[in-house]
Amino acid sequence: MIERERLTPVLAAKKLISSNFPHCQGALLAGSVVRGEATQTSDLDIVIFEKDRKASYRESLFAYDWPMEIFVHGFSSYKYFFMEDCRRGRPSMPQMVAEGVVLKDEGMMGALREEASECLNRGPEPWSKLMIDTKRYFITDALDDLIGCQKREEALFIANTLAELVSEFYLRTNRQWTGASKWLVRALKQFDPNFTLDFVSAFDLFYRTNQIEGVAKLVDKVLEPYGGRFFHGFISGEKKA
Repeated sequence: MIERERLTPVLAAKKLISSNFPHCQGALLAGSVVRGEATQTSDLDIVIFEKDRKASYRESLFAYDWPMEIFVHGFSSYKYFFMEDCRRGRPSMPQMVAEGVVLKDEGMMGALREEASECLNRGPEPWSKLMIDTKRYFITDALDDLIGCQKREEALFIANTLAELVSEFYLRTNRQWTGASKWLVRALKQFDPNFTLDFVSAFDLFYRTNQIEGVAKLVDKVLEPYGGRFFHGFISGEKKA
């Protein structure tokens, strides 16, 4: 039996837009297929803009032999996601709009893409001293847990938490965008390849040999410009009764 060759990402996305969103005013294809980083399991990220839509929504589906993630926005509802991404430091929506391939445009995609690019160039909101100190505390707490842990199965998950906290801290204190999962290490590599090599090496050594010294040294290097490890004196909430 001869397997049918599936449509290219662009053709599949255009068909989906034509059949499911024929009256939309704008649409683009984003994600790994656009960046040239697609794998066998990659899906198609499709962003739709409808002028009369009040609330945004997201839908996952299979169509034309492709897994697809559909992000549908109105002309004003998308602004909330731009703002929220800037606040949390993860530029999901602005990045899709800025880097995506335009598939349909009734005159508004140029302005949207410019707005997204400006958002990306500004970077995320800076952390306050209170936020930095709070993150220092949680990193210190996780490192102490890892150092004192006697159970390998627990240490693995403590290390996972610590890796996320440290990488986020390093990026955000340098006014860089962050991410989750694979996007976290990609963000690190884009900003500082040398640090990324040290970061990956330290945690890889721990996962392979259970050696914590490299992780502790890395944590101290990241925290040192902001006062180092932080436990004594940390307060959360109102101390006054």
